[in-house]
Amino acid sequence: MAQPVLVKQSFLIALLTGAQAVMPALIAVLCLIATVALYGTPFNASATVVLVVLCLVLIRAPGDVSTQLTSERTVAMAVVLFHWLLLSIALLAIDVLTSSLDAYPRRVLLTWVIATPAALVLSTFGMHEVMRRFLMSAFDNRKAIFAGYNNSSQDLANRLKDNPGMRIEVAGFFDDRSVDRLAMKSDNRLIGNLSDVAKFVNEQGVDIIFIALPIRHIQRVMNLLDDLRDTTASIYYVPDIFVFDLIQARSGEVQGIPVVAMCETPFYGYRGVTKRLTDIGLSAGILLMTLPIFLAVGVLVKLTSPGPIIFKQRRYGLDGREIAIYKFRSMRVTEDGEKIQQAKKVDSRITPIGRFLRRSSLDELPQLINVLQGRMSLVGPRPHAIAHNEEYRKLIKGYMVRHKVLPGITGLAQVNGCRGETEKLEDMEARVNYDLDYLRFWTPMLDIKILLLTVVKVFRDDKAY
Repeated sequence: MAQPVLVKQSFLIALLTGAQAVMPALIAVLCLIATVALYGTPFNASATVVLVVLCLVLIRAPGDVSTQLTSERTVAMAVVLFHWLLLSIALLAIDVLTSSLDAYPRRVLLTWVIATPAALVLSTFGMHEVMRRFLMSAFDNRKAIFAGYNNSSQDLANRLKDNPGMRIEVAGFFDDRSVDRLAMKSDNRLIGNLSDVAKFVNEQGVDIIFIALPIRHIQRVMNLLDDLRDTTASIYYVPDIFVFDLIQARSGEVQGIPVVAMCETPFYGYRGVTKRLTDIGLSAGILLMTLPIFLAVGVLVKLTSPGPIIFKQRRYGLDGREIAIYKFRSMRVTEDGEKIQQAKKVDSRITPIGRFLRRSSLDELPQLINVLQGRMSLVGPRPHAIAHNEEYRKLIKGYMVRHKVLPGITGLAQVNGCRGETEKLEDMEARVNYDLDYLRFWTPMLDIKILLLTVVKVFRDDKAY
């Protein structure tokens, strides 16, 4: 669970960590192939399959990013050697019970079992150092604050300071009590009261918030969470508690101190890899298949009205960062200012070809390029114009939390009928509620379901105009 605390969301880091996790198994298999070749023993497919499966199941390196940054190399090597011992015991048990490994002489298996640990130690040592150096230079420091000063928050802050490899800078503490009453140590900084937290987070670009208020102060914690709904900072509670409206809640520890993720992205670790690989594969495939349509629509837009073929508009993306999304121009105007009027059912700004594009959702086709760029996902909360974001974030609690994930071409809200003009505040609230449910309950199957429903909705939706 510590990984999202330590690093910003990174597809490359997650991919490298996954590769490192399977590397020991690969080394073991290569050693087996070399040992068999050394003795000139005939290669046996069935026995090799058994050994390969054992390696993949039992031999793996520590896969947590925090391990790369904070642990000693000896810890990583000890983990690998312990797993190798388990494999050796399992190998002996399988051979005794099934004789499935008799295809290889005892000297071959014995040489493999003795020689492979040396290769594992060397490769683990080297990979650990490479990953450590890569991670140390792959991302900038993240700024953290503590809401509440007590033994747990002080201890966690000290451990973060003592481990610079974690790249977390502790800015200070917030508490309603004075420094004298807290008996705060000189190396700790009291920034302000709890009521000052939200303002400080927004003005200073805080990445991580640790809430360390006593459990008897539940209402104060809930009030603080309400104040922080207008931020994309990751929020953790010290220690664990599950009495709130949580987004991707999970418990764990940071440097031995128990914490709970109260508001976090669902796309951490291998989940992020799965999501990104799916986006790249599907969007590239769809773009290739629809290339003739893409070109034809571009020609029609250019011939039927003056103006650019592709309309770019600023939206908020992951963590509330500004991005530019692409659409086929469907209007005679290209609004991207502080005030943007939503499209209406009867709207003179929409061109004749634009109306067809909007009803068929073909105007969204260029956003596949946004997906390949990593600015969007196929499935996620729909990005709204910046002017609308700034309007609704003041009116709807939790509105900005939807930006904890990449915006999508389609989403849970859209397949549930929340599309088109939002005439009333309740219309936008319904969208946001669906978006937050997507963050809470995401699975790969939910994405597939939304994509299939989107195809059906394209031909049945009367709210697209």
